Amino acid sequence: MTSANPGLTIGELEANYSLYCKALKLLLLEGRSLTRIQRTVCWERLEILHSCLPNRYRAPDYLAALLRREISEQAEGSSQPVG
Repeated sequence: MTSANPGLTIGELEANYSLYCKALKLLLLEGRSLTRIQRTVCWERLEILHSCLPNRYRAPDYLAALLRREISEQAEGSSQPVG
């Protein structure tokens, strides 16, 4: 893992958690590979949160799996005929 911004606090990371999750979802929607996603700032910051507060924040690979499942369920739901 690369070194984090020394001025970034856990509180700031926690405050932006939903943004990191949203960024992760957008990267998955774009079809980026997990290897490429793992080199992003949002992945790094999700890893930091998980390593510092593992009981509170899931690992980024777990979040990615959940988001992939959500995306595929939404895609399946939208392809089914209505009524």
